[in-house]
Amino acid sequence: MGLMGELWGFMRERKKWWLLPVIVVMVVVGTLLVFAQGSALAPFIYTIF
Repeated sequence: MGLMGELWGFMRERKKWWLLPVIVVMVVVGTLLVFAQGSALAPFIYTIF
């Protein structure tokens, strides 16, 4: 089932739907930082933060 399944079950059972956008934004920002680390766009992306 994994971590994502447990997190989904927690949100569904406890009605914590406000956590979903927070988690999605964190995953998107983390993915952007990881993939941009070795590219030429890295200096521009780091200035956003």
